[in-house]
Amino acid sequence: MTLTVLLLLTLALVPIAVLVHRALGRDTGFFAAVALTGIGVSALPWLPTLLDGGVIQEHLPWIPTIDVGLSFRLDGLAMVFLLLVIFIGALVMAYSARYFSVQKKTSDYYLWMLLFVFAMSGMVLADDLILLFVFWEFTTLCSFFLINRSGEKAPAPAQRTLLITAAGGLGLLSAVLLIIVETGTTQISEALTHSAWQDNTTFTSVVAVLIAFAAFTKSAQFPFHLWLPDAMVAPAPVSAYLHAAAMVKAGIYLLLRFSPVFEDSTLWQVLLISAGLTTALMGALFALQRHDIKEIMAYSTVSQLGFLVAVIGIGTPTALVAATIHVIAHALFKSALFMMVGIIEHEAHSRDIRRLHGLSRTMRVSLIITLISSLSMAGVPPLLGFVSKEHLLTGFLSADMPAPLTWTLTLLAVLAAIGTFAYCGRIVLGAFTGYTGAGAKDEAHELIDPSESNEAPASFYLPALIPAVAGLLLGFVPFVFDGLVTEAADAAHTETYEAHFLLWHGFTVELLLSAVIIVGGLLAVLMRARLDNLIPRTLLPFTGVEVVEAMRSGAINFGRRVGDITRSDMHGLHLAAPGILLAGLFIAGLVVSPEVGEFDPGHTRMTDWVLIILLVCFLTGTVIAKNRAAAVVLAGGAGFVVAAWFFALGAVDVGMTQLLVEILTVVVLVLVLRKLPKTFHKITRSRQLLAIAVALGFGVMAFGATFALTGRRGQSPASQWYMENTYETTGALNVVNSILVDFRALDTFGELTVLGVAGFAILALLNSAFSTSDNEPPDSRQWTGTPLDHAGDNTTAMRSVFNWMAPFIVLLSLILLLRGHYESGGGFIAALVAGGFFALRYLVAPSDSAVKLRFDYALVIVGGVVTGAAIGLAGYLEGTFLRPVVIAEGLPLPWGSDSGFSFTTALIFDVGIYLAVIGAVLVALDRLGQAQRYPAELLQAHRRAHGTSEAELSTLKVPAGYHADPGDLPFEVQSGEAAPGIHADAEPRGVNDR
Repeated sequence: MTLTVLLLLTLALVPIAVLVHRALGRDTGFFAAVALTGIGVSALPWLPTLLDGGVIQEHLPWIPTIDVGLSFRLDGLAMVFLLLVIFIGALVMAYSARYFSVQKKTSDYYLWMLLFVFAMSGMVLADDLILLFVFWEFTTLCSFFLINRSGEKAPAPAQRTLLITAAGGLGLLSAVLLIIVETGTTQISEALTHSAWQDNTTFTSVVAVLIAFAAFTKSAQFPFHLWLPDAMVAPAPVSAYLHAAAMVKAGIYLLLRFSPVFEDSTLWQVLLISAGLTTALMGALFALQRHDIKEIMAYSTVSQLGFLVAVIGIGTPTALVAATIHVIAHALFKSALFMMVGIIEHEAHSRDIRRLHGLSRTMRVSLIITLISSLSMAGVPPLLGFVSKEHLLTGFLSADMPAPLTWTLTLLAVLAAIGTFAYCGRIVLGAFTGYTGAGAKDEAHELIDPSESNEAPASFYLPALIPAVAGLLLGFVPFVFDGLVTEAADAAHTETYEAHFLLWHGFTVELLLSAVIIVGGLLAVLMRARLDNLIPRTLLPFTGVEVVEAMRSGAINFGRRVGDITRSDMHGLHLAAPGILLAGLFIAGLVVSPEVGEFDPGHTRMTDWVLIILLVCFLTGTVIAKNRAAAVVLAGGAGFVVAAWFFALGAVDVGMTQLLVEILTVVVLVLVLRKLPKTFHKITRSRQLLAIAVALGFGVMAFGATFALTGRRGQSPASQWYMENTYETTGALNVVNSILVDFRALDTFGELTVLGVAGFAILALLNSAFSTSDNEPPDSRQWTGTPLDHAGDNTTAMRSVFNWMAPFIVLLSLILLLRGHYESGGGFIAALVAGGFFALRYLVAPSDSAVKLRFDYALVIVGGVVTGAAIGLAGYLEGTFLRPVVIAEGLPLPWGSDSGFSFTTALIFDVGIYLAVIGAVLVALDRLGQAQRYPAELLQAHRRAHGTSEAELSTLKVPAGYHADPGDLPFEVQSGEAAPGIHADAEPRGVNDR
């Protein structure tokens, strides 16, 4: 198996799990656990290579011509994190299968959790800076969605978490760009060995700050620590994985990966050591303040991460070895403890240690698991946590600093470790025996009845038992990690250091300090009641969450105030800035090149002047028109003149596009006009004169620039190459289309995606507009009662023509799609023709309900984008993303080369364009074509405005023709007279009905 295959397997597991969920429901967790275990086991054969000092590298070219590709690299450091991500993930998946109830919706949970596995795996395997950043941000998004789905109280914590971690992502992006510019490579392994780190100390210092900032936000270091306790609104499985083994470890991985280039940086050491020790001490104090077991666990995680950051800041090989072994120990005991929190909450229905008591009699297995894991976190022998904690102390003592400073840092770490022991005792004794301390007799915290709490079934506690027991057994044989941790530490430092892990190292300073920690911790536990009374519950008049929330609200308010400056319907205000910019560019152009050409036969033709005169006539009519419909018709005429000009110049493809866009634009504008007054509002003479002056000024500048830049040079080398090589390279005769779908398909795919996003934006905007409009403007009903109001009679002739034209329009659309490589046509033009079919279908319909869609047009947009992406991956199998692949040649069709029609993947890519454009057209036609909808809130507003009672509202009659979604209205729609302010025109229908 290769690294790429492993990564693709973790990605493929996502859709497979979603499908499996339909059959297994919550038991999908067991399936995911088995699958992840299999993936993890398949990675174990790489261990011998890594233990011998080797690395496994892969590079998949994405765009070979500019050396862009996917680079992956597996060394000892990456292997440590990869195994934790996969195997801890497998345990959490199995745990999830019993944590959630049968009724709970879990399909999206498994989707995001498995996507998180993929993102973390990709991040630790990435050997490309851009790829590292992409996966880093992917973990941020997955975390946001996992927290956000956790209930009504989750959105605010999810947003705060996203803001903090995304800010760190921007810091990482800045660092990545600086590294690429300075080292000239995107490959991490090459960039880290570049001489720029030693030659340019300013560059090194700036990148050090940015990397530290990114890691601090992701690993919850002061002052960015607050998001992790805030995110505890997420369920226990999310906390057990993201906040124990995965997401918070992403920052630790980043620090270790970049440690080799900062080992001599004093700034790096100061940042990491100061922030790490502050976080470790603060987290321990906050954990001792809390009564919610999950909050205690959250702050304990913050504290333990502080240990890791501080020891990485020490930077010696000994310290980095200590950090690596503690990463492993922490993942084991903390994942077990978070899962136990979920079990206690599930069985005892509380997490408050002021209410929990006596669970040691009814939940003995849970007590044993919690006790083992807590002892490991407290650093008690013979558990693995003791071994890692002792090596952390060794790491602090190995600091290359003056002895007083080294001992000061070490003693601060000892103090934080005593706090660790104290809150571990708080967890075990508070949850299973009873809480003693401030507020113990508070009547508001009634004790639970332990007899009502039963031990969880084995299938529930087994995923937590496995890492707890592993932490116990590995404490006796920690030397099994010697080789892997040695290789991991070598990747994080320029010097080689042999790791030797033993449970007993003899009588050493570290052992003495460990004894001090244990004795001090035992005293804190024995005196927990007095200690609990002494610890203040509030240290500052504000909390970190309040600070972030104030910053978020302030940013929103600031943005609103800035937006108010341009939040206006005045066109002049919006056109002023670009107008001034264009005028400046025009003046600069005249200064540089005052000669723009001459009006001689070499530059113009008689047809040009005829078309210009026609254009001026249409535009003049548009400007002076008082009627909106007349203005639309005249503006459309100007567009048709421009299309004719393109045809006259030989740009058939551009002319067809312009013509079809004009047709659809007129149709869309007609639909918009239904909701607007018949005539334009009157404006003052001075405003008219100002508008004329501005329009003429823009027109003169545009004409001058166009005339100066058109036809002043010969064919460029690029265009000449396309003309000479397009057919030989792609088999296409239509060079324009071939550039779009063959040579620059990636640009087109980007535009295709933007078009899809724009379609959904239009959909959201129009839905919002339709669902919040109280009344149709009176002028929009101006034709009621006139002959023009009889749509059925008025469209009879046009309907008859459309019935026999429709098949030819569809056939023409398909022909243009197929022949795009050889003659004028292509996916975009073909889609516009198909859009014309739908537009005519709407125009000839006698009523709105007669043309309601039977399918979800939003899925058409999605289908187009997905088709483009899928065909791009097919090309990637041939070497480059979106590379055209010939499927069949010499097909007998009436167009094409002498050898016949060639069927390539570019045609399928054109189909993606075709679908996306049609979907966007349908969005505009369908949502603009439907009648107004009035949700229940407007009727409630009507009740308040007119004094209508709830009883009267429930019998309110709405005339036939009212449009509403099912469930929108709190009454039965009946035929009758409309209430004041309520308008209608058809029977109630669904959301996808026009």
